[in-house]
Amino acid sequence: MLSNTAAAARGQKSSARTQLYRLSNLNDLERNLIAEVLGEGEVAGVVALPDGSQAEIQESVLAGIWRVRIGTDPAHEYVEVGAIPQIVQRAATDLTSTDLAIGTAPDGAMNVLPVLAETRERARAWRPGMRTHVINLTLLPMNDIDLAFLQQSVGNGPVQLVFRGYGACRVQATATRNVWSVQFFNSIDNIILDTLEIGGVPIVALAADEDFEDSAERLQEIMKAYVT
Repeated sequence: MLSNTAAAARGQKSSARTQLYRLSNLNDLERNLIAEVLGEGEVAGVVALPDGSQAEIQESVLAGIWRVRIGTDPAHEYVEVGAIPQIVQRAATDLTSTDLAIGTAPDGAMNVLPVLAETRERARAWRPGMRTHVINLTLLPMNDIDLAFLQQSVGNGPVQLVFRGYGACRVQATATRNVWSVQFFNSIDNIILDTLEIGGVPIVALAADEDFEDSAERLQEIMKAYVT
């Protein structure tokens, strides 16, 4: 299975369909070996599913190679090679609303209504292949009341991804289709950049073309180390 994963990564492109390798036919020893070889990278997340269960996502130490488990049953676990697991894109499309209702702004709001109007217009117009539109909330004259009403209006969606390293980044699908919250934090967990992205899965979450070739080579090296 690991050899197939390495071969898949070598030929993978970020724009191509992902490739899945299910672990249901492996025993516990084999599963543990795969977990040890792939390790845990800096990206992890959850996807809420319609039946109330969750899919857990963990990028390996090799960019573009992911482990996904649906629910708690080990039989529903697989390794996926691609820019981002398919389940992320499906949930962000199928489990969100095309409608963004804009209510009356609360007392004390400054600038939230124009931001919501822009977000709704861009979200309705966006189609795959179009460029992502970024609204930098950090640079706008918005107070806490604005930000709270904005969050309430776009809602919480089914996807949450967290990137850990020096500081962190949190990517969350909102309840509004094509609208994502992307926040960057410093090393003491203060927000240093707060944006809305209108488009597909934010690029910060995606493995790039060059990642796959590098991951394929590293995986081959790791496998050689285990057999020598």
